[in-house]
Amino acid sequence: MPIMKSSGYNFAFNPEACKSCRGKCCIGDSGYIWVNSDEIVALIEYLKIDEEGFKEKYIRKIGFRYSLKEVEYEGGFACIFFDMEKRCCKVYHLRPNQCKSYPFWEHFKKNQQEVEDECIGIVLL
Repeated sequence: MPIMKSSGYNFAFNPEACKSCRGKCCIGDSGYIWVNSDEIVALIEYLKIDEEGFKEKYIRKIGFRYSLKEVEYEGGFACIFFDMEKRCCKVYHLRPNQCKSYPFWEHFKKNQQEVEDECIGIVLL
């Protein structure tokens, strides 16, 4: 996979690093993992679960939006779809756009050191 770049960022990203990272972007401090209605429908279909069951088990409503739930573990929180034993995403091919766009989040434009500390795939430009 080629090194990824995005306009406005002083770093690039090497997706090959994900193979040895073991999911640092999926665990740690509590936060929001935003999902939109299309992503929710895709996950419901993949998991073969009804909408109410999915909402109850996997997401929480924050204002007018939905976020994937997190699971507390020793040392922090993990996305509900993060497999702690295998250290990978259980729904990687259907992960939300927020996950797909990592590490190119607006927040990291002003907080670059934070993403450098968290992600081994960061390549400084």
